[in-house]
Amino acid sequence: MDTPSLGQTLNRKDSQATLISLLQLDPYPIDSPSPSTAAEETSFSDVDENTAAHDNHGSSEPAAAGTATSHLGLSSGRSSIYYRAKVTRIQKYSSYATGIFTALHLVNVSLIPAVTQSVAGSETYLLMTRELYQTSVAEPVLVALPVALHVASGLALRLLRRWHNMKRYGGGTPGMHALHAMREALSGKSGESGGRPVRLWPPLSYISISGYALTLFYGAHVFVNRVLPLAVEGNSSNIGLAYVAHGFARHPVMSGLAYVGLLATAGGHMVWGAARWFGMAPSTQGWRGKASVGVDKTTRTRRMRKWLALHGLAVGFAALWAIGGLGVLARGGPADGWVASVYDGLFERVGM
Repeated sequence: MDTPSLGQTLNRKDSQATLISLLQLDPYPIDSPSPSTAAEETSFSDVDENTAAHDNHGSSEPAAAGTATSHLGLSSGRSSIYYRAKVTRIQKYSSYATGIFTALHLVNVSLIPAVTQSVAGSETYLLMTRELYQTSVAEPVLVALPVALHVASGLALRLLRRWHNMKRYGGGTPGMHALHAMREALSGKSGESGGRPVRLWPPLSYISISGYALTLFYGAHVFVNRVLPLAVEGNSSNIGLAYVAHGFARHPVMSGLAYVGLLATAGGHMVWGAARWFGMAPSTQGWRGKASVGVDKTTRTRRMRKWLALHGLAVGFAALWAIGGLGVLARGGPADGWVASVYDGLFERVGM
């Protein structure tokens, strides 16, 4: 039996392995992509491809049904891709229902006033079309429910993508990802390696940013024009285009900022969102910097033209609203008589 020599005994070094280091998970599994492609996997195209696969194959195939399968072929339950595909469908089809209401509302509050050039002359058409989407049944189904589902599904998609990244990069062991990130920052390894740190939250696109901003402007619009009259007067029978014109006359700065913000965010979000659903939104990757080397000039030119065309459509869509809104309603002047007193009382309730 061999015995250690005296030199080996004196130079013995204790193991540096601890309980934390033994529990630490490798954030880069062998069969997973690198962090540089993590954002691409969590993009919409990934969800769309899995959604198409689910639609084509149905629930008979485990992969299409979103069932997570291990390397041994054992099912481990639903994966995040399955739920992301379901939530993406909700967000997509709810935007279609919202588009129907938007088209009707555009005709009422902008195109008809632009043709009549009169606030009073446009009220009759507004009352006629109100019966289509402001009834006790049509308004919740055609307006409130699609908007609520669209916003909620957008938030749910971000949480599901973060959950997917957590499971991939150490979320199975609580605190391991945070511990790994802290140790990497203290040791300076992330800066030396030159690689990007693992991002658990998915990147926030311009469509998402405009959608969150639109939610704020749209919520304020609904509160002033629908919720406030119902809460104070008990009904909205006196609320029409004259109410909007009265608001512009009494509070031009506040009304102008709110209206322009609503048009800008709605135009950009709806046009670019529709382009994304139909696969027409161009990618901006490879336009400049080192990434542009891998994209040929023809592809960059084609993407740039699509990018400019979509921005042009967004500006044109906002201009359609501005023709009647800012061109006619904003110049309609205040209301007269007891109606003006009712409108002033509503604005006083919100400190205006």
